[in-house]
Amino acid sequence: MDFKAQFKQKLLGQPTDFTQMALSLFRYQAEHNLVYKTYLQNLPIKPDQITTLAQIPYLPIEFFKQQKVATGSFAPEVTFLSSGTTQQSRSQHYVADLQWYNQVTKYIFEHFYGPLEQYVVLALLPSYLEQGGSSLVAMVDYFVQQTRQQEEGFYLHNRSQLLQSIDSAKACGKKVLLIGVSYALLDWAEELNGNYNFSNVTIMETGGMKGRHREMVREELHSYLKQGFGVDAIHSEYGMTELLSQGYSKGNGVFYPGQTMQILLRDLNDPFDIGAHHRSGGINVIDLANVDSCAFIETKDIGRLKDDGGFEVLGRFDNSDIRGCNLLVV
Repeated sequence: MDFKAQFKQKLLGQPTDFTQMALSLFRYQAEHNLVYKTYLQNLPIKPDQITTLAQIPYLPIEFFKQQKVATGSFAPEVTFLSSGTTQQSRSQHYVADLQWYNQVTKYIFEHFYGPLEQYVVLALLPSYLEQGGSSLVAMVDYFVQQTRQQEEGFYLHNRSQLLQSIDSAKACGKKVLLIGVSYALLDWAEELNGNYNFSNVTIMETGGMKGRHREMVREELHSYLKQGFGVDAIHSEYGMTELLSQGYSKGNGVFYPGQTMQILLRDLNDPFDIGAHHRSGGINVIDLANVDSCAFIETKDIGRLKDDGGFEVLGRFDNSDIRGCNLLVV
């Protein structure tokens, strides 16, 4: 069994030392990922001298738009594409094994929310469905398959049928996960204005106004959604095309990373100043599930760390694209 196969098997197996796993993957990718290897050489960095997570150089996320970021040589089973307009280049994440992505997403979701078999999963993701290549759509599609539900999983604009599916699921005693892009949920919340009982429904927004509404901070968005749906909390997912792992928030905009990822912060002006001494700054992500691409990503999000391991997303760097999976500008 080669390194990547052994690493994947270990990652979703018994509890592991995250730091040691990350450092071993860093050294492997520093040698076998051509884009990352070249980036490190140009710094210059000697991988064998890296002993802490804060010392690792994180690959700027823009490289996923410009290069084929891959560890080793493989024919991708699927290529995930970021959301974007025709004027924007879209990030490409080459996925060697779709089943690995499915395993990771299920592993993380069930850690936070329990077995998928307890749910009916319904998705209001019109823009993602229309553009194609979405990792979010792939994740939700797999979740729908895992539930063995009778209800249709995806909805474009047929919200009356969506309500019927919620009624059907509740009548069978199932929990409902309604996952939607922000603008579509906001449109529906304004239409409903509290005139439907969403008890036993987890409403989860994934970000993304797509120019359909003015951009707003998460607290304001959630306030509108809670009022329109008549619920006490709006859940959120933190994920992106370039990551195979997710983080989740059960309310108040505080995310907790999945077991396969870790968040570090960097100085806003010095991308190589990374560590626990920053309580707010640019978000760097270690995604150990990114075995076949790059596990060490410098995102364009700005965040704040909480003492309990959670994190908040405060906004984005001014020169970065407005992207569907990361919500808002402050």
